[in-house]
Amino acid sequence: MNDTALLDLFTNDIGTAEQLLELIDNEFQALTERDLPRLDSLLSEKQPLLALLQQHGNDRSRLLQTAGLSADREGLTALASQSSVGEQLLQRSEELSALLQRCQEANLRNGRLIRANQASVGSVLGILRGGETPGLYDSRGSAARIAQQRPLSQA
Repeated sequence: MNDTALLDLFTNDIGTAEQLLELIDNEFQALTERDLPRLDSLLSEKQPLLALLQQHGNDRSRLLQTAGLSADREGLTALASQSSVGEQLLQRSEELSALLQRCQEANLRNGRLIRANQASVGSVLGILRGGETPGLYDSRGSAARIAQQRPLSQA
């Protein structure tokens, strides 16, 4: 009974993880285009998928523990060795793990893009506020000395 329930959870989560990966890729596109309304929409679509994956992960752990097994790969392997659908369980588990790894890598990529955009926007704001000046050079290639720095709005 636990083995078929686990198989169903793996199968459902594979579909959910595929949807999540697609949303993360769409998020990258929206970040590249700096499309904030689309980013907000994508975030609201991602949250229920993440909650569902978390809930199913907890359910899988509980099913393994109910069977007296550890809630890890070792426990799943032990259950699979006694199950008629054991090979499918292991295949689905591997497939889900690979998809979740791809989701994590895509999410890290998006995070790097967000940090780069934040740094760029921060630099531009610093220039506009007068706190920073871009690196300027004189005719000899040395850093130019600017006697008085003023915000761009006061220049």
